[in-house]
Amino acid sequence: MEATEKLIKKYHTAAPRYTSYPTVPYWNADAFNSAQWKQSVALSFKESNKTDGISLYVHLPYCENLCTYCGCNTRITKNHTVEQPYIQAVLKEWAMYQQLFDSKPVIREIHLGGGTPTFFSAHNLQMLINGLLANATVHPQAEFSFEAHPANTTQTHLQTLYNLGFRRLSLGIQDFDPKVQLIINRLQNFEQVKAVTQQARKIGYTSINYDLIYGLPLQTMESIADTIMLVSELMPERIAFYSYAHVPWIKPGQRKFTEKDLPDVPTKKKLHELGRRMFNMLGYKEVGMDHFALPGDSLFKASQDGTLHRNFMGYTHQYTQLMVGLGVSSISDTWYAFAQNVKKVEDYIELVNSGTLPVVKGHLLTDEDLVIRKHILDIMCKGKTCWNFHIEPCIALIDGMERMQQLADDGLVELNSWCLTVTPLGKRFLRNICMALDARLWADKPATQLFSMAG
Repeated sequence: MEATEKLIKKYHTAAPRYTSYPTVPYWNADAFNSAQWKQSVALSFKESNKTDGISLYVHLPYCENLCTYCGCNTRITKNHTVEQPYIQAVLKEWAMYQQLFDSKPVIREIHLGGGTPTFFSAHNLQMLINGLLANATVHPQAEFSFEAHPANTTQTHLQTLYNLGFRRLSLGIQDFDPKVQLIINRLQNFEQVKAVTQQARKIGYTSINYDLIYGLPLQTMESIADTIMLVSELMPERIAFYSYAHVPWIKPGQRKFTEKDLPDVPTKKKLHELGRRMFNMLGYKEVGMDHFALPGDSLFKASQDGTLHRNFMGYTHQYTQLMVGLGVSSISDTWYAFAQNVKKVEDYIELVNSGTLPVVKGHLLTDEDLVIRKHILDIMCKGKTCWNFHIEPCIALIDGMERMQQLADDGLVELNSWCLTVTPLGKRFLRNICMALDARLWADKPATQLFSMAG
C-alpha cells in the first residue's frame, strides 16, 4: 500500500484525458483551413458511410443555472425562447455538411450533450431529431443517447425521445450530499433521480448511466460512500466516475470555492479507491478509464470483445470513422483531421445563418500523428497495444517507448519488443501511460498548466 501511495504521488501531474490525439492545445491551427476540412469530411464519409455509418454529436449549451464545478461550454439563461433559433441553426449546419456527402448519410450514433439537453422542450427536441434524420438512413445497430438533469427531465422528454429511437440516458448526479450539492450549485435529490430512472426503465430504456465525480469541494469518504449506497438501490447499467478537474483559470465559476475546500491529494485518491472497491462489490466491471458497467451492458461487452472505442463523446461500444459535431463549440473528427466550432452562441448562429461552416480551428493529422493516435487509442480502449517498426517506422513511437520504460519499472505496464500491456496497477494511471507517447507534448512542454491533474 505504501508503494502504491508513492506511485500516486509521483504520477500526480497535469495530464490530458486523451479523447483525441493530438490534444486540442497542440493542434496546428495555422496549417488548417475550411477548404481542407471539407475535403477531409468528404473523403472520410466516402470511405466509411456505407460500412460503418457516421456519428453525430449535438451540443445544446443552455442551462438555467450554473453548476460551479462544470468545465463544459454553457450559456446560462431562463429564457426558453432561445430554443428554436438555436435548433434551426443546428439544422442549417447539418444541411451544409450534407452538401459534402456523395450519398445519403447512415446515422449510427446520435448523442445530445451540453449544457442541459433537457433544458429544451420535448417538442423542440423532436423537431431537432426529425430534422437530423429527414434525409438520412438509420443504421440497424444505431444507438441514440442523451444527457439529462434529474431535476428537469420529464416523462414527456423520456417518452418523446424513446419514440425517436433513444435507448440510452445519462443522468448527471455527481454527489448526493446536500453540502456538496450546495457548493457546486447542482441541486437534485435522490427521489428525483429515482423517479426519472424508474420512468425510463418502464418506458423501455435499456441502458442508464450515472455521472459521479470524486474530488469535489467538501466531499468526504462518508459522502462518497453514502452516494454509492443510494446508487446501489437503483443499479444503473453504467457509471462514469470522474476525477473533478479544477481549472479555475479556464472556468471562473470554479472560483466560488478554493483549493482549501477540495480534498487533498491523498484523500482524493482514497475517494477514488473507495469508489472502485464499492463498484466492484456491487458487480460493476471497470471499463477503460473512469467507467464502470454491469456485465450485461454493451459497453462492458465491447471491452471484452475488443470493439470499445473512444472519441470526443467518451467511450462507445462501436466505431465510426466520421463523427460530425454540430452546435456551438462542438468538435468533429474525420480520423484524418479535427475541427472545432466557435464557442460563442451569437457567433455560431451568425456564421451558420450566413451559410458558413462555423469551424474556428482544427488540425490535419500527420503520418506521425496517426501512428501515435492509434496506439494511444488502443491503450485507452484495450489496455494494450502492439507495433511493428518495420511496417510503421516512427521515431516518435520509438522515443515514446523509451519514456515508457520508467512506467514499466514502476509496474504500470509490461513491455516487450513489440507489445505494451497495462497492468492491473497501471489501470489507474492510464493518462500518465498515454502521456509517455504524446510526442507533441514532449516536443513542446507547456510553460503554464493546460490540463487537469491526473487522478
